[in-house]
Amino acid sequence: MSSTDTTKGRMSPNTCWLCKIFRAEEKGISSKLSSEEVLQWSQSFDKLITSKYGPMIYKTYLKTEHSDENIEFWLACEAYKMITSQRKRISVARKLFTHYIQPQAPNEINIDSPVRNAITRNIQEATQSCFDEAQRIIYMHMERDSYPRFLESNFYQKLKHSLQTHGNNSMVN
Repeated sequence: MSSTDTTKGRMSPNTCWLCKIFRAEEKGISSKLSSEEVLQWSQSFDKLITSKYGPMIYKTYLKTEHSDENIEFWLACEAYKMITSQRKRISVARKLFTHYIQPQAPNEINIDSPVRNAITRNIQEATQSCFDEAQRIIYMHMERDSYPRFLESNFYQKLKHSLQTHGNNSMVN
């Protein structure tokens, strides 16, 4: 399934896969997206990540960069903060730790040793804020690194153009 076509440039191995995802997104999500929402994503990373469909679209893009664990972790932390039951919080904290934090975790995120060590110590109590520093670091990684590339990507540009020309709230030129 992976394309070996070199005529399209360096992204060619992902082209077919990316196009399939984009077509699926276009049929499902973009029918619910407004061009206004998509245009707001370029105003700030916060507008992207807190919008209704932004995190899902951004995650699809991050898969092309093999860094979708960042948005997954960030969203999991947002959900974690809402947990009120201490028993459930401990259970979810352990899952977050084994999935994203511990060395060699399946979806290990890029955080420094002091933060990783602090989480390792705090995981026993599983407070509402025990992942806050790691979440802040991941937010900064996404905002500084992948977000600017997302805005320049063909993926975002194509989605924006598609909504502006065919979308349900398309802008009049």
